[in-house]
Amino acid sequence: MRANRIVLAGVALALGGGALHAPALRAQQEDLTRLPPVPKDYTPGRTAWGEPDLRGTWPIDHLNGLPLQRTEDQGNRVFLNEEELAERQARIDKLAGRYAAEDSEDKIGQGHWVEMGVPNRRTSLLVEPANGRLPEMTAEGKRLSAEMRSSWRRDQTFDWLTDFDSWDRCITRGLPASMMPMMYNNGLRIFQSPGLVAIQMEMIHEVRIIPTDGRPSIPAQIHNWIGESRGHWEGPNTLVVETDHFRPGPSATNIVTSGSPPENDSPISEQARLTERFTMTGPDSIVYESHWEDPAIFTAPWGTRLDWQRDDDYQFFEYACHEGNVQPRNYISASRAERAQAAASSGEGVSQ
Repeated sequence: MRANRIVLAGVALALGGGALHAPALRAQQEDLTRLPPVPKDYTPGRTAWGEPDLRGTWPIDHLNGLPLQRTEDQGNRVFLNEEELAERQARIDKLAGRYAAEDSEDKIGQGHWVEMGVPNRRTSLLVEPANGRLPEMTAEGKRLSAEMRSSWRRDQTFDWLTDFDSWDRCITRGLPASMMPMMYNNGLRIFQSPGLVAIQMEMIHEVRIIPTDGRPSIPAQIHNWIGESRGHWEGPNTLVVETDHFRPGPSATNIVTSGSPPENDSPISEQARLTERFTMTGPDSIVYESHWEDPAIFTAPWGTRLDWQRDDDYQFFEYACHEGNVQPRNYISASRAERAQAAASSGEGVSQ
């Protein structure tokens, strides 16, 4: 598992860019610091009960490789210049060629399942703050971050299940991380019924249940891995979803989203709140916007903007992962054996 994860992390970091397909981005941008506003002039079809119809399959695999954060030297530029775009294309072509060669030589390569994405001009998924970078953590956020345990943490030992995060244990990738692209399992499906929207996520096959009928939220003392969501319709084409009641544990960012912090160590507090906007801009396109506030952890809010594309032929594949798998046991056994060997070499004892 660790070997595969190292490969995945390397690919994600190497790509450094990806796809974001929208008509507004096809033309050369004169002002590279200005992101065009979300189009509001499209009126989607209606469901039988009269709500905007967002139903369908909306995989975000084409966005894979577009970094969460932009580099510091890019400043407030939302778009790449011509030279940077060519460099991004060259990096993706090089990786694609390498994986194709591995597959053709019957090596154990990643090319048959790694979803490469398509290069475009966007510099980052983050559009808030203006510099496209995660804001500084609070003192409490830094303290909690340092205490987080995960198989992604460098030089960490393992003795029990609490040394693994919720993604290691196949429980959840959490929010907002689950709504961001990664190396595989990028499928998202939207279902609707009167007063209810459901979003199925291919990764871990979680389903977000979002009432839109105005019902009250759950009691304040209840907290869920992916929070508790309530939705409402705004105008003719936008679903607004507000989520709180988060259970601390998952990381708000995830290493396999390119350009993310490298150790799954962005904590979530009970004060966290996620606001999302799903705006249909055409029969086969949705602009997805997120706004994350967690004042206990971050000194300022942050948010993303992604352009979704409909692909109803996209197939969800099994996410073969469950909490009772053998990998945590193997990590613990190997970690203890490594420490015992080191202690024996130094003449010291070690507790088992």
